[in-house]
Amino acid sequence: MVQNRNKFIGLLIGNISNAIVHEILEKAVSSKPEISIKYKKEIRNSFEIAKIYRSKINPVNKSLPEKDVQDIKNRIKRIVTNELKLRISKGYKGISLDLIDITIDKKLKELKLEIKCL
Repeated sequence: MVQNRNKFIGLLIGNISNAIVHEILEKAVSSKPEISIKYKKEIRNSFEIAKIYRSKINPVNKSLPEKDVQDIKNRIKRIVTNELKLRISKGYKGISLDLIDITIDKKLKELKLEIKCL
């Protein structure tokens, strides 16, 4: 089952990364409601799919090993940063790269994937 677990982790990372990218883009264009609505829909869809994959990796009430959580967080950060830099190079305005860490932590907490501090 390790192959399935790794596959689900990859799918989780892809969907949560997509949700985070669109959340940051939505904040950048909040003055344009017609675009903002489309980003919100994408955030909702990707996050719901990520929840499904999260439940398939490990029971939601049990936490993942800290090593896995840190790896997931690092991979998400790399994907989101690259995607937002690509969007900036395409001419998107108002994108704040400072929101990446805050948004990642928020979304991981919503999925119950945060690192427990003792």
